[in-house]
Amino acid sequence: MKVLYYPGCTLKTSARNFEDSAKASMKILGFELEELERWNCCGTVYSLSSDDLMHKLAPIRNLIRVKEQGDNKVVTLCSMCYNTLKQANELFREDEDARYKINSFMEREKDYEGDVEVIHMLTFLKEVVGFENVSKKVKASLSGLKIAPYYGCLLLRPRSAAIDDIENPTIMEDLLKALDTDVVDYPYRNECCGSYNTVNEVGLVVERTYKMVNIARSSGANIIVTSCPLCQFNLDARQKEVKEKYYDFQEMPVVYFTQIMGKVLGIDSKYMGLELHYVKPELLI
Repeated sequence: MKVLYYPGCTLKTSARNFEDSAKASMKILGFELEELERWNCCGTVYSLSSDDLMHKLAPIRNLIRVKEQGDNKVVTLCSMCYNTLKQANELFREDEDARYKINSFMEREKDYEGDVEVIHMLTFLKEVVGFENVSKKVKASLSGLKIAPYYGCLLLRPRSAAIDDIENPTIMEDLLKALDTDVVDYPYRNECCGSYNTVNEVGLVVERTYKMVNIARSSGANIIVTSCPLCQFNLDARQKEVKEKYYDFQEMPVVYFTQIMGKVLGIDSKYMGLELHYVKPELLI
């Protein structure tokens, strides 16, 4: 079964292991991720200014592309892409004036009606594939792996875009348990990693990473799992700066949920892309 899929920019570069492991895993589950044709950058971040319609054009244009391919649903992997597309879509549906202005500005495009559903892969796995069906495909055991699920901000905020309960999400834990892995209770699973402060406030992100990795370890984890390429970068690559500041710091690998899924489903190691991580996840190699 083919599923229309929006990749976004990062999954074609530094997070290509996220995309590769997802595609290979979904194929084992009986689904083929079909890349959206003529997609463009989603804009990366949803603008919070109520009158800033210019930054809503990029995500809406992608939803027009979905309609052009004859579909009304699109699946995303990246948390930021999901949030940006989802919020722009919700604004379009709720604000008649914004809808008119956006369609008028993109006069060469067919008018968009707000009738595309934006779905995150975790939701698709839960509601369409079914975690029980995922569990039936498990081939390998990851004994010794203690996983701290990390949602970050954009899968849970704002409420209109949340894929689960904002304060007590369980969808990632439920998937990981279906994959027969050992999940720990991680109290920082919905805290911010520092996001784009990694560009001009590296020290802030270093402190966040130091604290979040240590809390994961004190919770019993030896690996962190996420769905956001920026979170993955901050919590993984920034451990280099953490080590330079805190001599007693112990590194911890940070991987995508699709890499855990791929490993237990038995995908070829060439789709895992573990060499792209700063802290090598030895327990998955």
